[in-house]
Formats: sequence, C-alpha cells, structure tokens
Amino acid sequence: PPPAAGRCEPGRLQRGDLLEVPRTLFIHFGIYLGDNRVAHLMPDILPAFTDDRRQIERVVTNKRLVLGVLAKMASIRVDSVEDFAYGGSVLVNHMDRLFKDRVLGSEEAARRAEKLVGATAYSLLWNNCEHFVTYCRYGAAVSLQTDKFCEAVKRVIRDQRSVLAAALVGLASIVCLGLAPSTTLPTILIPFLLWMAG
Repeated sequence: PPPAAGRCEPGRLQRGDLLEVPRTLFIHFGIYLGDNRVAHLMPDILPAFTDDRRQIERVVTNKRLVLGVLAKMASIRVDSVEDFAYGGSVLVNHMDRLFKDRVLGSEEAARRAEKLVGATAYSLLWNNCEHFVTYCRYGAAVSLQTDKFCEAVKRVIRDQRSVLAAALVGLASIVCLGLAPSTTLPTILIPFLLWMAG
C-alpha cells in the first residue's frame, strides 16, 4: 500500500512517492526515484542553447526559469531532494487523498517519470510540474492549481462590475485620450462577450 501522506522524513521516502514543496505563489511537484533523486519538470531556457550536460544539470537559476517560462521551454530533470526542495518543506503523497482510486503502483509512477526525463514544452496552464506528476502517479495529467486560477479568472470575467469597468475605461480612453475607437472598442467588447458566454 502507498505510504501515508504527510511531511517528508529523511530515509522514509519510497520510490514513486509524489513530493510537493509549497512556494510563495505556487506548489512545486516531483516524483521520488530513490537514492535521494527527484524527477521534476522545470521551465529552463538553457537546453535551447547548449547540449553540455554539466551546465544543464546545475541548479536552475531564477533567470533561466523565467526565460524558460517566456520561451515555453522546460526539462524534466533529476535533482537531489535538497536541490528540489530548495530550502522548503516537502510533503509526501499529499495529493493521494484527492485521487484515492487512481493511484498507480509506486514502481509504475517512477518508471513513467524516468521515461520522460529530458527536454519538453512548457505551458503554465497546460504542461507544468503538476501535470507531469499527476500523469506519472495517477495516469492523468491534471493541475488543480491551474483549475483554481482559471476559476478565479472566470469569476472576474463573469462579474458585471468587471465588464462595466472595462467599458468605462474603453470609453474614457476614446473621449479623454483621443484614442481611435477601432483600437479601444475591443477593450469594451471582449470582456462583454466573455461575460455573455460565461
């Protein structure tokens, strides 16, 4: 049976465990491969410029990460638990409670992660670290963080006050700033159409 969900205790990790590290704005995810190694998906621009494994395997800097997000490039890489956690606390198999009936075997999860190591496309909404681990451990690439973000955006779009504010800003830009209606009209119509579609 899968180990109980909870905080990471050194030496208690098992191959195929799903690891989570809460960050300020998001949660980072990885799959434990054994021997203090974690496979995780990281946005990274460096593989686009070099094949030098020694450079690529260094810890990803913030600049590499941001440029990877902008360029929609990433790699599924293997790092030590310490480098993966980057000073944060690690939760183990915390998501299992949400996917109780879908947990694959630990060895299957680890093998899936190992097969995917290497360069990959990146999308904040459609292919991030959470999609990677949920595919490996549960067989379906989903991201609960993305779902929450999209729901928040939908709430803003559906809110009539947002539509009214967009319309007022559009009209004010036409009247006060002298902007052409052809460039300002989309700021009025797009939120209105999205609100109507919602």
